[in-house]
Amino acid sequence: MTKKVNKEDLMEEKDIAQESQETPEIKQEKEEISIEDKLKEELSKEKEKFLRLFAEFENYKKRTSKERIELFKTASEDVMVSILPILDDFERALTHIDDDKEAEDLRKGVLLIYQKLLSTLEQKGLQVIKVKKGDSFDAEDHEAVTQIPAPSKKLKGKIIEVIEKGYKLGDKVIRFPKVVIGQ
Repeated sequence: MTKKVNKEDLMEEKDIAQESQETPEIKQEKEEISIEDKLKEELSKEKEKFLRLFAEFENYKKRTSKERIELFKTASEDVMVSILPILDDFERALTHIDDDKEAEDLRKGVLLIYQKLLSTLEQKGLQVIKVKKGDSFDAEDHEAVTQIPAPSKKLKGKIIEVIEKGYKLGDKVIRFPKVVIGQ
């Protein structure tokens, strides 16, 4: 039994000796592999960061271009809102001038100026919101000024009279139509 143990001990000693001789090389290879792995990991992380940053930048460009287009569409909103009372005054003047038969030339001149102003504003994106008597009242689309008893049952909850026209600039409502509704 002592011979077997001695042989086993010798075998183990040989293995240990071989390991000690190979250890620096193996350690170096393991270190090289681990350095390569670390570099590959770092490279993949940097690629991912780059791709995310690039995607964020593309989204930023798209968002700012949309905002710029929207700004150009509605940049004149303040001017349009301030001109709307002038349009209302023109419409009132035209209805009063129509009653006076002697002021036909005046009516033609006022009508010409009104149409020119309205066409210029329409070229800049202003649109009239069409509302007529008998349309259904919708609180999201109309502004109710008052309610009066409906002249007929058909006009209950419907628009009886339009007090002021409503206007849109592009897709945005800049003034809701003011209406009288039947009760």
